[in-house]
Amino acid sequence: MKIPCSFCFTASVKKRTNQEMPEGDNDGSFRVYSYSELKSATRGFHPSEKVGEGGFGSVYKGRLRDGSLVAVKVLSVEVESMRGEREFVAELATLANIKHQNLVILRGCCVEGSQRYLIYDYMDNNSLHHTFLGSEHNRMRFSWEARRDISIGVARVLAFLHEELKPHIVHRDIKGSNILLDRNFTPKVSDFGLARILRDEKSYISTRVAGTLGYLAPEYANSGQVTRKSDVYSFGVLLLEIVSGKTVVDAFQDTERFIVEKAWAAYEANDLMRLVDPVLNMNFPEEEAKRFLMVGLRCVQETSKLRPRMSEVVEMLTNNIEMEDNVHISKPGFVNDLRNIRVKQKISSSLGESSSSGATFTSSMFSTNLAR
Repeated sequence: MKIPCSFCFTASVKKRTNQEMPEGDNDGSFRVYSYSELKSATRGFHPSEKVGEGGFGSVYKGRLRDGSLVAVKVLSVEVESMRGEREFVAELATLANIKHQNLVILRGCCVEGSQRYLIYDYMDNNSLHHTFLGSEHNRMRFSWEARRDISIGVARVLAFLHEELKPHIVHRDIKGSNILLDRNFTPKVSDFGLARILRDEKSYISTRVAGTLGYLAPEYANSGQVTRKSDVYSFGVLLLEIVSGKTVVDAFQDTERFIVEKAWAAYEANDLMRLVDPVLNMNFPEEEAKRFLMVGLRCVQETSKLRPRMSEVVEMLTNNIEMEDNVHISKPGFVNDLRNIRVKQKISSSLGESSSSGATFTSSMFSTNLAR
């Protein structure tokens, strides 16, 4: 199935995108927007309309002529590395033809000079990172039931991408800022600029390791090998965040900087419940909270083959399958030393394995460019 806006980028890019297109249904709502439409909708991309900014561009709130609200992502193409074009194509190839209640809806695209625009449904409650982890006051808005529903919703869409969709899709950047929330706080996974399509059971080897500090699976950071278990690791970290209300990396502490370290310390001390967000004020089912934390720890185990598949995660979170009380959980892995990765990236570049500028890790509190 071809992308609806196949004429809006170069022939070489079009060919690559059509070859990688996953099977899915398109309801015909995808369209190509004119630049003038988007400029008018965002009041000339006025700074007051900016609602977000990530590694791949800025996002603006807009109101179309029919009165509907949209989010407009602006991607600038860097000619030398083609960054921006890659993310544009990846997003189109992933979202233009598949639908899921927990996927953000891609309405269309636009090309204007070196700018690429992606148009989505507007999400009233921004991202999970912005709305949930912004402050203690924000977290008080999220009851245990809301946290449970968000966790299960994200797990279900990852199970869909990993196991139901053909070919499989690995997101590669699951984190709080890429989980958007609609007016009913329904989670919508977004930002597929790093996504990779996996055919059969094969893995993908990336010479441009990219992701977010704290969410990055150790085997991916060490070898560049991308599998569905890479997303499982990132989801496990996100789940620990949702239950605990703690940020993935605490840049202001000298010890136990990573949430997986804190969770493992609590598990070893047989005191997992100390990790549950205190703003819940004990208004949660203890057994369910413990089960969610155990699932999170199973997802972040250092050995990828020990991590569950996302369909199993859904079953455990919804309590459709029993979790054994005596199940052995191995120590989690995490990336805590970026210097080795930087060295590997330089070696790969010198051998001509990658034309990219290197790997970039970002978080709301910490940003390190590994291409120096």
